[in-house]
Amino acid sequence: MKQSKYIILQANIVNEGLIKKGNIAINNGVIIDISYDTHLDAFCEKYEDFTRIEAEGKYLLPGIIDDQVHFREPGLTYKGDIYSESKAAVAGGITSYMEMPNTNPQALTQELLEDKYNLAAEKSLANYSFYMGTSNDNIEEVLKTNPGNVCGVKIFMGASTGNMLVDNPITLENIFSKSKMLIALHCEDEKTIQKNIETYKQKYGEDIPMSAHPLIRSREACYSSSSFAVKLAKKHNTRIHILHLSTAEETALFENTIPLSEKKITAEVCIHHLWFSDEDYKEKASYIKWNPAIKTMKDRDALLAAVLSDKIDIIATDHAPHTLEEKQNSYLKAPSGGPLVQHALPAMLELFHQGKIKLEKIVEKMSHNPAILFSIEKRGFIRKDYYADLVMVDINNPWKVQKDNILYKCKWSPFENQTFKSKITHTFVNGNLVYCNGIFTESIKGQRLLFNR
Repeated sequence: MKQSKYIILQANIVNEGLIKKGNIAINNGVIIDISYDTHLDAFCEKYEDFTRIEAEGKYLLPGIIDDQVHFREPGLTYKGDIYSESKAAVAGGITSYMEMPNTNPQALTQELLEDKYNLAAEKSLANYSFYMGTSNDNIEEVLKTNPGNVCGVKIFMGASTGNMLVDNPITLENIFSKSKMLIALHCEDEKTIQKNIETYKQKYGEDIPMSAHPLIRSREACYSSSSFAVKLAKKHNTRIHILHLSTAEETALFENTIPLSEKKITAEVCIHHLWFSDEDYKEKASYIKWNPAIKTMKDRDALLAAVLSDKIDIIATDHAPHTLEEKQNSYLKAPSGGPLVQHALPAMLELFHQGKIKLEKIVEKMSHNPAILFSIEKRGFIRKDYYADLVMVDINNPWKVQKDNILYKCKWSPFENQTFKSKITHTFVNGNLVYCNGIFTESIKGQRLLFNR
């Protein structure tokens, strides 16, 4: 289907460390012109047959790239699916995502992995990539993964569904020494967690309080696993990316003295670990039960400091929806995870309003750095000839998260009743205006991400 032609006029363009008023022209899915001069009439005359979008006073960002989501398809679509969750994502300014392999069936073979790409081609409103899954016995399949069109390999070094927990030291040595792919890691030590569970069972029986979650999935469990992964990566010169850091101690494992493009060991933090603390379990209970667990205010502040100092490279969501019925179970039965893609950018913009982070740094960590870290082809920046993945924000347009404006299939959010000061007004995916002030255009689907590796 033919792409539309647009000009975006007088936007405050947030890109590559600067905020400058300018105009952008979009055609055939890409940015064809960027003008920062004051000759607005000449620009409009040059593109007189393009659809005009007036952006005076609004901020234009590169589309957000989320490197960690769980969209639940195939097999778990009662919680969420590629269509519903990608729709929520674009409403939240996320134009590209990378989805995890712990679906049903799990993406543990090349054929099953490709099945997910085929589903996304039919259903996804955003651009997409899918991680290849690992187990203790699928190393041959892992090594077949194509680095040019698959974002990475995922290892769960903590509890996961089915047989995706990789805890065999020989398997880990094999993957770290042989894989040429980026390896994304969930780092929690399973033995420590199981020991802690038994301790709390002895104390509380089946009625373990939700506030025990960060003590069961403890800081020791996180640090011991993360530090082991870093040690193993240095031994084999492996390219690893450690997901969802949750403790102050872990930030010391990472460097900020070399450019991101040269780093072999990188790290991510998620929105919930930057927003909530263990004091919120009393009110939010299982709705903020994630793995790794949300920990103390001190940890939250240290994680943000590591973002600002560039020890942490990426901000993501770990979007992982479950039904309300599932989440309302007792501690041992309530699953970990929650929906976040629709509210991630508004939450970060709230931290901007609080004076905790600059707009330029938000764009760096949520758009530029994912593109650099994963070597994504022609995305993550506002540049001529790059794909027109863009999000426009009105930073002074308050709105409240309520049931009737939550787009996740599970229909709940840990941010329910939160008022955000900033509202996303437009989202472009490959030059298609897929979201505009609450209205979706779904005729053109997202594209498979490609990687310059």
